[in-house]
Amino acid sequence: MPQIFNAKSNVLARATFLVAGLLLAVLILAGMYMTPYTHRTGIAPNQPAPFSHKHHAKELGIDCRYCHTSVEESRYAGVPATEVCMTCHSQIWTNSPLLVPVQESYLKNKPLQWNKVNKVPDFVYFDHSIHINRGISCFTCHGDVTEMNLTFKTHAFEMLYCLDCHRNPEEFMRPADQVFNPNYVPPKNQSQLGKELAEKHGIVKGQLQDCWICHR
Repeated sequence: MPQIFNAKSNVLARATFLVAGLLLAVLILAGMYMTPYTHRTGIAPNQPAPFSHKHHAKELGIDCRYCHTSVEESRYAGVPATEVCMTCHSQIWTNSPLLVPVQESYLKNKPLQWNKVNKVPDFVYFDHSIHINRGISCFTCHGDVTEMNLTFKTHAFEMLYCLDCHRNPEEFMRPADQVFNPNYVPPKNQSQLGKELAEKHGIVKGQLQDCWICHR
């Protein structure tokens, strides 16, 4: 019986299976990369004491700056010292087992070791005060923390995410008195308002995309 396929057909078959295998592997890896577990989004890390932004910021109406005191003047928003927590909790919920780590921290004068929720890569420069003082709200990057019982990361903070704002800052800017307002709703003329705010703050869109802005 004559051979139907020649030797070249074997090479073609092997190449086809190899390419198909590589393509499948790429698709699997891409799918894994897009999952929340890769970027740790939507996952609240363990903390020494459970803290609810929903309870403190929404239900009690405590301003962001009461705890994050340096957010308007420093690269870092700041994590509150135990003394800040004990301002209230030396009087209320004093018998709650959830607050034992906080009480021990205060009595031993040993800071609580909070685990970072949003970590900026070592090769990226980020300054909270620059963004806050130019009308970029906490909630733009951190999501609506007033609805979080336990705090988790809402965005992957990849370069494309940052560039979306740096290319179109007028779409995200707020008036100064609305930066810390969790209930702020952008007006219908947001683009025009944003352009006026950008001009007021001396923002040049072209410069925002320069490499050195974030990579210093």
